Amino acid sequence: MSDAAQPTAAEVRAAAEAVKSALDRHLAAVERRTGEDDPAVYEAFNELAAAAEEYDELLYDRYDEVTPFEIPGTEDALPYTGPEEPNALSVLIRRDYTVVEPQRLLAQAQRVEAVEESGAAAAGFDAASGTVHGALGVLFGEFEPDEIASRHKEFGLEEGDSTLWVTAADEPAEAGEWLEAPFDHADPHQVLCRFDVSAVFDEEAGADLDDDIEDAVEPELDEDEDLEPLDAER
Repeated sequence: MSDAAQPTAAEVRAAAEAVKSALDRHLAAVERRTGEDDPAVYEAFNELAAAAEEYDELLYDRYDEVTPFEIPGTEDALPYTGPEEPNALSVLIRRDYTVVEPQRLLAQAQRVEAVEESGAAAAGFDAASGTVHGALGVLFGEFEPDEIASRHKEFGLEEGDSTLWVTAADEPAEAGEWLEAPFDHADPHQVLCRFDVSAVFDEEAGADLDDDIEDAVEPELDEDEDLEPLDAER
């Protein structure tokens, strides 16, 4: 990178301050969390990850230094080949769930339909919510995806992996242009940023910690090194 394109020291300092603020917001969200899947904690986590990534990039560009921060999903990202100044963007979200309590799922869907229907029509709500397929349609039609994510246990679901891609485009799509195949044209090379959540990250971190502990408690011995005999008079 040329000197003219390098960020200024003030920009690096501002990015560092943004990380500090994001850390404070993340800690405050954790301290106020209302449950295991509090959306405020999830949002603060993403803000902290974005701030840390921005600081890491500016620090490297200005001083050729790096931080110990690691943002899941960015190391193996494909090179970006999209427009430098995108005029439009798309947000692609995938969240996986397992149906672990079908009866809870059905009961929640039936409650929703019982509230919406009245009189004789209420007797027929089983036509939609009496099956897992129908119940999922009812719940995802009633609640926003973020609310499903934050309350998934109430609906008898268990979270799996999730990812969020922000992709760039030169021009916004025409109305109805991609509705028949909404995900067919997702180009990994157009991804501006992405955020991944997976249990595999926790497993990898745990394995690294186990290795560090093992190295600390089991020092390596040189095979050619002779151990000194114990002094019998000690």
